[in-house]
Parts: sequence; structure tokens; C-alpha cells
Amino acid sequence: MKTAVFTSWLEKTGRTMKGVVKIVAGTGRCRITPASDGADSLIIMANGPSLRETIRDHAASLDKYPLLAVNFAANTDEFYRFRPEYYVMADPAFFTVEGYENVERLWQNIRRRVDWPMRLLIPLKMMKRVKAMGLGANITVEGFNMVGVEGYEWFENLAYGSGRAMPRPRNVLIPSLMCAIKMGFKTVYVTGADHSWTRTLEVDDNNTVVSVQPHYYEDNKEEHQRSATIYKDIRIHQIIHSFYVAFRAYHLIERFARRAGCRIINSTPGSFIDAFPRGPLPE
Repeated sequence: MKTAVFTSWLEKTGRTMKGVVKIVAGTGRCRITPASDGADSLIIMANGPSLRETIRDHAASLDKYPLLAVNFAANTDEFYRFRPEYYVMADPAFFTVEGYENVERLWQNIRRRVDWPMRLLIPLKMMKRVKAMGLGANITVEGFNMVGVEGYEWFENLAYGSGRAMPRPRNVLIPSLMCAIKMGFKTVYVTGADHSWTRTLEVDDNNTVVSVQPHYYEDNKEEHQRSATIYKDIRIHQIIHSFYVAFRAYHLIERFARRAGCRIINSTPGSFIDAFPRGPLPE
């Protein structure tokens, strides 16, 4: 018993010290500002395949409430149909435009087709690069710290509350939720977050891991090739561990959200996320 307690203390102390170093060495002041329209509720539109069902059955809700879109959403017709107020990109691939047709098209769409006020939320270190693109007067660029830390609960609360860090950002939904809390929303509904990756996880006869992560839109050939390249040298235990990191992060977010007075509701049909209570979208 004493050994287990000591091991837990040692582990949390080590993680906390590591987190302090990461914050001091790699963060700046969070630039995410409060929601300007005074709305209490936000709907996050993640890119999982179930979002097709949500769009089909709950378009009235999506029209009524503020929306947050992610990743390649601006390359879809639905993005311009629902005109989200917030847009989060986190993966470094989105900020390396040259030679990647889908990303080039994404920024061209944002520059030319977004004719409504929209806040683009991106990693703090990418702000200068994105502002230099000249996205136009409709786009406000704000930055968050893409730094994941864990440790003692008091340390996590302090780091997350200040905007200096977040639970390990395994995917774009994690910073999206943390930004929503930072903006002051009291209720956040999560759609399109299927996270049912294990259903499509395979290993072929060459011991190559095949991890298909479908979206509500159809990925083109270039995106399939990019995904295959990413997973070429990844082993099965590494992928399963990355799943663990993501699902654990949601439990840390749920605890922090409750402390911040924010209620996160998972409105994704069939979602594998077990951290948030389930519930329908508001009508």
C-alpha cells in the first residue's frame, strides 16, 4: 500500500515538474477572448461520419445556435450553408500550404468565400504565419497554447484555467473544447465525434497498420495517400496508446469543465467517448 502511494506521488510530481518546464519554455499569453455575442450555448461540429445524420435531422438547431467547425470543414458545402462563428485548426499540416492541394484549397476558400464574421482559433505559434496570409476583414485570428500537461489536480486546474496548457491535444476536438470553455460558454454540445476508430483498425499481411478515420465528407485520393504515409511506420501499440491519450484527455476536460461552470453534452449518435453525459441537441 505504501509503495503504491509513493509511486503515485512520484509519478504525479514528475508529471507536474515536466509540465512546469513545458509551460515556461513553450507558451505565451493565451489570445482566446470571451464570446462576443453573449451566447451561453455552443455546438461543436466535429468531422465524424455521424455529422451527416446530425445535419439531416437537426439543421434547425445548427441554424439557431453558434457553431464551431474544425479541420477541413471549409472545403465542404455545409460550411457555407451553416456559416460557423468559430473555426479551430490545430494539426501542423494545416499551416504548411505549399505542395498540399487540399490545404491550399482550404486557405483559398477561407480567404475568398467567408463573407461573415468568423473567429479562427489556431496554435499561438502559428498566428504570425496565418496573419501574413491576408485573410481579410471578416476573419479574426486568435491563438491558444498547443501544450499538453498533466500532474497534480491543482496544477492542471491552474494550467488549464490560465490558458497556458490543456490535456494532451491528441486531436482537434481537445483544443476545441478547451477554447469553448475559455470563451465562457456554459453549455457545449458535441456532434460528429464518433471516435469509433477501433472498428476500422486492421493489420494487413505485411504487418502494416491500417487505420481508417472516416469523415462526414468523402476524402479524396490525396488525403488517403497522406494518411497512408503517416501510418506507414506506425505500430499497433502506438496507435492504441494514442487512442488512450485522447479518451483520457476527455475525462480531464470533463472535470475541468465542471469546475469552470461549463456543461459538455455529447450529442453524437454512437460516440465512443465515455467522459461526457449524453443528450440531444437543443431545439
